[in-house]
Amino acid sequence: MDFPDSIKQQTCMDCLSGQSLGFEIRMAFQPIVDWDKRRVISYEALVRGPEGEGAGWVFERINEDNRYYFDQACRVKAIETAARLGCDTYLNINFLPNAVYNPETCIKATIEAADLYHFDMTKLVFEVTESEQILDKDHLQDIFSSYAKRGFKTAIDDYGSGFARLDWLTDLRPDILKLDMALVRDIEQHPAKQDVIVEVMQQCHLQGTQVLAEGVETKEELKCLRGLGLNLFQGYYFAKPELEALAAVPFEKLLAECD
Repeated sequence: MDFPDSIKQQTCMDCLSGQSLGFEIRMAFQPIVDWDKRRVISYEALVRGPEGEGAGWVFERINEDNRYYFDQACRVKAIETAARLGCDTYLNINFLPNAVYNPETCIKATIEAADLYHFDMTKLVFEVTESEQILDKDHLQDIFSSYAKRGFKTAIDDYGSGFARLDWLTDLRPDILKLDMALVRDIEQHPAKQDVIVEVMQQCHLQGTQVLAEGVETKEELKCLRGLGLNLFQGYYFAKPELEALAAVPFEKLLAECD
């Protein structure tokens, strides 16, 4: 992929020092749970505007001129905020593959941020959303391979809504596959959706990829997904994202509901 020289010459310290996007970004965090172990295993960092405006408000202000810095700034802000809040779980950070011109160069600010804010780099998980238009599959594969060599975990978000197919899974080999909420919604009422999830889980099992269901909103969805063999979940049923806070999950209450 080709990027302007002005971007390639940008130093990692530019990202750490806070080059202006023209507006402030903040982070909300939503827990990811291991239901079998009854604990939060990670928090996903979700970008917000200065007054807590949603991601849509933020992305309306992102263009080709600031996309690279926005991607870098989000990583730094996520790590800084999570460290300040005392996050000791994994931290899921979304990234824009079309903003990464060289994996080894573009990860430097992330490493510097983790060092500066004393966040364990081995607990970083980088997610690429399936709705992101992938211009170069080989480039994304290079990013995943580079991150894996450094010990970072990788994830494909929103599986079932965009570019990825089963053959993509075998090429990219992410550590985690997150099922899109469209597959999860009312899953107990849709045997065809259940068949799709089972097929995906079989492929993921063969290559050592964990499967996570996101967008879980009801106990019926949870029970059905548990019956299919899933144990990693994310969604409003467990906790909504909280701005600059690590939301707790009421496991005892949820267990009582599901009995």
